[in-house]
Amino acid sequence: MRKIVVIGGVAGGASAAARLRRLDEQAQIVVLERGEHVSFSNCCLPYYLSGTVPTSEALVMMTPKAFQERHNIEVRVNSEAVEILREEKAVLVREAGGREYKESYDKLVLAPGARPVVPRSIRGADAPHVFTVRNVGDVRRLKDHVTLHKVRNVVVAGGGFVGIEVAENLRSAGLEVSLVEGAEQIMAPFDYDMVQILHKELIDNGVGLYLSSMLTAINGDSVELRRGEETLTLPAQAVVLAVGVAPETELASKAGLELGSRGIKVDHNYRTTDPDIYAVGDAVEYFDRMNRRSGALALAGPAQRQARAAADHICGKFSGNRGYIGSSCLRVFAQNAACTGMNEKAAKAAGIPCEVAYVLPADKVGIMPESHYMAFKLIFEVPTGRILGAQAIGKGDAVRRIDVIATLITMNGTLEDLKELELCYSPVYGTAKDVVNMAALVGLNLLNGEYEQVRLDQVRALVESGAYIVDVREKAEYDAGHLKNAVNIPLSQFRERLAEVPRDVPVYLHCRTSQRSYYALCQLRGNGYRNVKNISGSFLGVCLYEYYNDQTQGRTPIVTAYNFK
Repeated sequence: MRKIVVIGGVAGGASAAARLRRLDEQAQIVVLERGEHVSFSNCCLPYYLSGTVPTSEALVMMTPKAFQERHNIEVRVNSEAVEILREEKAVLVREAGGREYKESYDKLVLAPGARPVVPRSIRGADAPHVFTVRNVGDVRRLKDHVTLHKVRNVVVAGGGFVGIEVAENLRSAGLEVSLVEGAEQIMAPFDYDMVQILHKELIDNGVGLYLSSMLTAINGDSVELRRGEETLTLPAQAVVLAVGVAPETELASKAGLELGSRGIKVDHNYRTTDPDIYAVGDAVEYFDRMNRRSGALALAGPAQRQARAAADHICGKFSGNRGYIGSSCLRVFAQNAACTGMNEKAAKAAGIPCEVAYVLPADKVGIMPESHYMAFKLIFEVPTGRILGAQAIGKGDAVRRIDVIATLITMNGTLEDLKELELCYSPVYGTAKDVVNMAALVGLNLLNGEYEQVRLDQVRALVESGAYIVDVREKAEYDAGHLKNAVNIPLSQFRERLAEVPRDVPVYLHCRTSQRSYYALCQLRGNGYRNVKNISGSFLGVCLYEYYNDQTQGRTPIVTAYNFK
């Protein structure tokens, strides 16, 4: 009977142990977890802060007793692996009370995860009212502090997944929340033009958003920020640090296992440089399929797939390893956001020639209740049309649309594949030509040179330079808000008024979401016009893109009134 020891009892470690038991009923399996809980729902932690998850006990998915009864797996909590003794094939374990002992193994699986980064540059980061959110104990201590001390103001540092979810849930619990992010945007997997929708959603829901700002000091009831040359002070009786995570590689490094630039180095079966030691989860260096290089991805789904593959290999089975493409999602108040593959910034940084289709169609038939726009950005390779990535944000089912794109990327799909993709349709779920199909059609038009587009980040310069812009919406729409120098020629009158459109200057067309303006563009091209371009995203897209910076920078809007419907 062989003995397998697993270090780490959350997503990767728990999944590996359970899979090992399914494949080998006779093996002795021991899980060592340094924390007080095993197999808890890490991704649900922030939702305890708002009461969405009613108790901290509900976050714990399996207890050591349940593991023993269900899987015949021995789980030891409060048991930290402090050293791997490779020559002895043993692990030195330290219990919470200080007792140490050696645990032998035939095979060892490392799943230590990642730890929250606490920057040393922040003065006061070790204060008792400063928290990170890594496990059940962390989030329980945070909520207890907020409740006991009647906290009103919380500052959250970090605009990634954890930071956004913590900020949303604390705000939903009625607290005054400020979110501080060092970059010019939150949520790095999304492009700047898309994430403006999330910036708007945060400030609309009362979250103070401080971008391009660094937390420098934490005082008793306030924090200090540096934004450019400016120093700001914000009230804060509690601070949450969510500025990132670092892989837990110390144990592997001390044991002499090879490390890569992003974590523990493993082969395609998740075996380390010691053939009897495997590693999975947030601590390992993983293959970035999109960039064709080593990378890291701290997400539960990939960790569970890695765990299964490692367990399979230990038991003589083999799995394919395609690496990761990077699919993720989150909710920001009423907006659902999801992305997969490469964003535009990453594709350009990798030197991949690419183009972008940006569409804002309805997520379901317009006359149905709860029909809303879906902002959808599709990135594709030029000239192949190979799909590189996509981002979706809206009140509807953004995740389903991105799951479709993730599947196509995995299958090396192209715009043609996406155009022809047959998807389920009912008016209560979508449209006959779904959001993703629409993006493919726009992408093909661009790829084939059917027309040229103007991007959202170029519109302000056009307005300020006095460019000739035609708004083809109906007059009532135009009167409710329009680009300041736009000429209104409704599509319903367009053929009769073609002579009003000049031929000797560039002409820029827009409507609400770019569909009607595309029809007008086709009419112009069919009548010999060549110097015409469609404004991608049109008036709705411009409003969504411009709003946050208008509000926070005090700049003059380029619209007479915003329209977000």
